[in-house]
Amino acid sequence: MPLFKKILIANRGEIARRIIRTCKKLNIQTVAVFSEADRDALFVREADESYEIGKPPVSQSYLNIDKIIEVAKKSGVDAIHPGYGLLSENPTFARRCEEEGIIFIGPTAEVIATMGSKIESRKKMKEAGVPVIEGVDIPIESVDEALEVAESIGYPLMLKASSGGGGIGMQRIETREELEKAFEGNKKRAQSFFGDGTMYIEKVIEHPHHVEIQVLADEHGNIVPLFERECSIQRRNQKVIEEAPSPTISKETREKMLDAAVKAAEFIGYTNAGTFEFLVDSQENFYFLEMNTRLQVEHPVTEEITGIDIVEQQIRIARGLPLEFSRESLRMKGHAIEVRIYAEDPKSFYPSPGMITAMELPVGEGIRHECAVEAGSSVTPFYDPMIGKLICYGETREQACKRLIQALTNYRVEGIKTNIPMLLQIASHPVFIKGNTTTSFVDEYYLPVVEEMSK
Repeated sequence: MPLFKKILIANRGEIARRIIRTCKKLNIQTVAVFSEADRDALFVREADESYEIGKPPVSQSYLNIDKIIEVAKKSGVDAIHPGYGLLSENPTFARRCEEEGIIFIGPTAEVIATMGSKIESRKKMKEAGVPVIEGVDIPIESVDEALEVAESIGYPLMLKASSGGGGIGMQRIETREELEKAFEGNKKRAQSFFGDGTMYIEKVIEHPHHVEIQVLADEHGNIVPLFERECSIQRRNQKVIEEAPSPTISKETREKMLDAAVKAAEFIGYTNAGTFEFLVDSQENFYFLEMNTRLQVEHPVTEEITGIDIVEQQIRIARGLPLEFSRESLRMKGHAIEVRIYAEDPKSFYPSPGMITAMELPVGEGIRHECAVEAGSSVTPFYDPMIGKLICYGETREQACKRLIQALTNYRVEGIKTNIPMLLQIASHPVFIKGNTTTSFVDEYYLPVVEEMSK
């Protein structure tokens, strides 16, 4: 069965460039859509065809389903790849593609809808026999309901939005007073960002590791887990450093987590690429956190240790082809670490839009870049401030760490602020080098240094 002739990429930035690269390898033509703000972007120039679809705000461009479908039909594409973020986990978009006879490179709309709701996904995982964090499986509509649930669960707890991600609408709550103050604000933020203000509550797991399992599942019943990624280094509940494999879990725990992910994917009838995220406590008990029904930002580290092009596999699965490898045949080799390069102040984490006046990327063995910009590019305030990713591979974790530190030292961006100083400080920290990182790492080891420097 031949692969697609032409694919539209319903995304922007580095992930659009990443998808274009694999499509070129497979001799598939690409169609880019872009906003006014992205007219001069690299991904627009690299695609075989490019179409402007609206004003800079995402609601008028990258989230405009009607316009994207219009371009898809006009350009005669066979399929649409949504990348990550934006419309990638929008069941309405997936369903619309199906109605228009365009293949959506991802799971079904029904599965996206179920797993996109953190409340519904908790229910499904319980049914599948996957451990979940203590919490509630019903929407919390008011402060009074939230307080009642909190009394039964106990503090501290996590107040969370049922939809979306990126830490938006999420807050750790220590006391009744904090919950009273935080509930409405987080509910409004979730409504504003995701169009859904549904909130729920989970018990806090203290100092956990954030470990996720990447899976590929075809339409022939084959489900293969591509090992795990450690994603514990986060700022404001959003990942900034990811690595594969995890340096914190045992082989026994790995196998149990891989088994759980396969069981979960089979139970919900999952197809294509997806990721099951877990929190792991100090005794290596693991609990389902959420599922991302799409490609992950951090997928390159998995590609580096497995040699598998995950974007290519997504395309092959969407075309109806079976996986050509099994869990038993898959081998893990070496270690890879990814850092997200953000256009932001490394102390306050505030975005730093502007023009990049000079840029020089480090080169060397084991260094890979996924970059959205170059010298002369403008970083606008309209989109996520991530401008690139640096991935360093080594035969051992120690070698990967050394290459990462060297690469960050030689990474040059001028004209805007970036988080490179933060990343370099973390990568050089003894606790990170030992590999025993938890989700509280930034709060414990980075922010105190920033506060001290600010005095």
